Amino acid sequence: MTKSAETVKTPAADWPSVGDLTAPLVSALILDAAMLRIGVERLDDGCTLVDGGIAVSGSLEAGRRIAEICLGGLGTVNLQTGNSFTRWPVGVTVHTTNPVLACLGSQYAGWSLAHGEGKGSFHALGSGPGRALAAKEELFAELGYRDQCDSACLVLEVDKRPPPEIIAKIIRDCGIKASHLTLILTPTSSLAGGLQIVARVVEVALHKAHALGFPLEKIVDGVGSAPLPPPAPDFLTAMGRTNDAILFGGDVHLFVRGGMAAAEALAKELSCTTSRDYGRPFAEIFKACKFDFYQIDPQLFAPARVAVTSIDSGHTFHAGRFDEALLDKSFGSIA
Repeated sequence: MTKSAETVKTPAADWPSVGDLTAPLVSALILDAAMLRIGVERLDDGCTLVDGGIAVSGSLEAGRRIAEICLGGLGTVNLQTGNSFTRWPVGVTVHTTNPVLACLGSQYAGWSLAHGEGKGSFHALGSGPGRALAAKEELFAELGYRDQCDSACLVLEVDKRPPPEIIAKIIRDCGIKASHLTLILTPTSSLAGGLQIVARVVEVALHKAHALGFPLEKIVDGVGSAPLPPPAPDFLTAMGRTNDAILFGGDVHLFVRGGMAAAEALAKELSCTTSRDYGRPFAEIFKACKFDFYQIDPQLFAPARVAVTSIDSGHTFHAGRFDEALLDKSFGSIA
């Protein structure tokens, strides 16, 4: 399955505003800041910074709510117990009835934001509904979607505040007032940051399906889960654990339109187990690639196990597998 002009079509022309859908979720997050152990700061220009775990402890509930904001208000994220893993009984479950818009049009961390060089430089990948307002990525032209909203929210996986230049760029590119911008900062090593990354389990499946050339307009529903990793004090370990939660324990079920052959082909290629780099914890792979993401096989970024149901035929195809031993190794299990 390869991408071609014939397989790339606009999924929908009447999608809702992800900005409008998430505005009440952002307001509720800020209102409940004390309960969620997050920080809220109003800058001189009116922009609101939400600290999900830099100078505060944050919480799993904050991460759950932030993950739903990332989904553009088009999905639910919950914690559940009693999954398939002996030592990691708590899992993150995600469901969305509009997976293309929720995952690719909002949740995907695709807006590159950088300023400066050297030690004082800042770089982050923005995710959340504000991406669709700025629409700086080629993906939005392909989706045929650009949000129309007077407020914006972005989630940045960082452990420091963005510089004024980055904030000014976001305001300018989104075409909003500074007082209508909210930036949520979620360090990977924090409780909130770890959870909201693992809640991207369906998104990574959508992203790989897109890379494989599967017609996005045929993906109509999606649900997924992954074990919740313990936080780690250093970035590399924390990043490795959040990736491995999906690589070794992620489980996604997509519901698609079209014939059996296309659904079967997608299932066969969708799992991360098809990647040449599969079989080691992500932190080890990253080190071996000299910390260059572009040296990692892009086929690796996918769930461990997948199911694809062809709604038209009623048949379901399965592929991939869990690896609890590698999950234990990554998560730092002590017997």
